[in-house]
Amino acid sequence: MTLPQLKIIARQIRRDIIEMTYQAGSGHPGGSLSAADIMAVLYFDVMKHDPQKPEWQKRDRFFLSKGHACPVLYAALAEAGYFSKKHLAAFRHLGSVLQGHPHRLKTPGVEMSSGSLGQGLSIAAGTALGLRMDGGKHRVFCLMGDGELQEGQIWEAAMAAGHFKLNNLIGIVDYNNLQIDGPVEKVMGLAPLADKWRAFRWNVIEVDGHDIQRIKKAFIKAGQSKTRPTVIIARTVKGKGVSFMENQAGWHGRAPNREEYMKAIAELNR
Repeated sequence: MTLPQLKIIARQIRRDIIEMTYQAGSGHPGGSLSAADIMAVLYFDVMKHDPQKPEWQKRDRFFLSKGHACPVLYAALAEAGYFSKKHLAAFRHLGSVLQGHPHRLKTPGVEMSSGSLGQGLSIAAGTALGLRMDGGKHRVFCLMGDGELQEGQIWEAAMAAGHFKLNNLIGIVDYNNLQIDGPVEKVMGLAPLADKWRAFRWNVIEVDGHDIQRIKKAFIKAGQSKTRPTVIIARTVKGKGVSFMENQAGWHGRAPNREEYMKAIAELNR
């Protein structure tokens, strides 16, 4: 897709995130909004997938490790045509196909049930290894949160992926610098993050996570790796796109009220 088209899709994903969390009265808008540009590029420019055949064997796989940010995944899946957008209004409702954390058996296009942090990269690495053993050309993508990198399981998976030279695995870190308890560096610092991934034998690409053109180039470069998995460290802003949510840890897990909802939608409609 063209750059203007991807920007339009990213903005629509942000609108749907606000709409979903407002209608539900709960959810995690901050870390969903920060990943909207990444998801627009992944689902509409990078990944090989077929919304009409969610189980298509030749598809690329996407794993949302930070499962609480599922509004951004649901918005992308709906925009791509995996299910009707009418389901977005039932986000987090009893019996809905869109639960508060991704449910692989309920939602078309969801590859793993997630929510307990730190598990996604292990599943992604195992899938990448299995697909390679089967001789497939598929790629595996895993979106992680920065606070999630405080989990030890992430680094066990990173060590295994580097050891097995899983060049078909691409990790993305939504590096918005905030988690539920505040700034990441105050809770448990990650710096120097790029050096840590390199030490685990990963190819590292650092990028502005809101510059769609640079995100596209990062994924192209990641696809050129021959002997290493790649991690894209995307510098992002929590709550991106809604001025009063940006860089505010309090919006990690709080839904907007009526007044806030109207203000956010007005900003996203400009």
